[in-house]
Amino acid sequence: MNIKVRSGDTLWYYANLFNIPLNLIIDSNPQVSPTSLMIGQTIKIPGYQTSSYKIQSGDTFWKIASERRVSIDTLALLNPDLNPRQLQIGQQVLIPVQVTYRVVNGNRPYDFQVLMNDINELNEIYPFVRRETIGRSVMGKELVELQIGRGPKVVHWNGSFHANEWITSAVIMQFLNDYLLALTNRENIRGLEINPFYNQVTISIVPMVDPDGVDLVINGPPEGEFGEQALRINQGNTDFSDWKANIRGVDLNNQYPAKWEVDAARKPTEPAPRDFPGYQPLTEPETVAMAELAGARNFEKMLAFHTQGEVIYWGYEGLEPPRSMTIVNEFGRVSGYEPIRYVDSFSGYKDWFIQDFRNPGFTVELGRGVNPLPLSQYDEIYQETIGIFLASLYM
Repeated sequence: MNIKVRSGDTLWYYANLFNIPLNLIIDSNPQVSPTSLMIGQTIKIPGYQTSSYKIQSGDTFWKIASERRVSIDTLALLNPDLNPRQLQIGQQVLIPVQVTYRVVNGNRPYDFQVLMNDINELNEIYPFVRRETIGRSVMGKELVELQIGRGPKVVHWNGSFHANEWITSAVIMQFLNDYLLALTNRENIRGLEINPFYNQVTISIVPMVDPDGVDLVINGPPEGEFGEQALRINQGNTDFSDWKANIRGVDLNNQYPAKWEVDAARKPTEPAPRDFPGYQPLTEPETVAMAELAGARNFEKMLAFHTQGEVIYWGYEGLEPPRSMTIVNEFGRVSGYEPIRYVDSFSGYKDWFIQDFRNPGFTVELGRGVNPLPLSQYDEIYQETIGIFLASLYM
């Protein structure tokens, strides 16, 4: 929601008027000097939208404000061209509406377009969320990173490294929505006060690492060369539900130089719906973007969300730091998932992250069954995962 600065206004006044933490207003307006506002300057107020109301006989600003439980001055800010002493029947009045509801509905087929629509809507309501394009997929789709917070500790979450595990993107985005609601409405999540995290932690999120593959699984092969290539790799089968790879048949979570040669020797040797590690490490634009992001952000910890098994993998070759065990035990406690230190699998993002950065890295396998997991599991998976998201911030 946008307002125009008046004489004597301050960001501190807006924070009190709208009951929004001051740091969220400051970060929603990075081009504005908090100490030298200019009359007429546009200020974004996070956590609000506007509705329109048509003046009726007997209406006053006081009556409208009382009925909608807003202050008279918020009406004055949103309607600077209206004279409150000379309201006319039929005039339109903008009303501030604090957003107290989710705009993300994760319980549906969550393809790239749904993701982008949700990102755009969240950015509109919560302009303190920073958005970066970290790269492009094989087909040119934007690989989006979202950042929330101003803390020195950077915690990273990602989803949909594997195409048929797209439910992870939905879970991440829905929790992000709940986190933003808690920040702007000064609410707790499971009894945990959220606002202090904003200054303590910067959350880095890449909700969909493999957008081409996700769209392939949900919507079928696209028109043109890439769709034809995928059909050939899938032996002409138009059912792509078992597809884990990117659009050209490379498994993105087998692409990292962490014993890549060991995995390559026992995996498919040419493009396939799953498990082909590429002809060498880091050949795909999606994996390169994620590797560069880790180097640029210096994650304090990293969580890669996958499906399925209700387990959390947390070790790699003994290179994981000792505190990883403490963290993963807390993840297990709050979710019911089983921590597993080592597994006979290499070349994943978690493996490479632990190897190269020696910081805690985790592969969190949500739900149980056969991928893609049915949406009938969604609500249960979401409830199990909330504790992991929260614990990643305070551990």
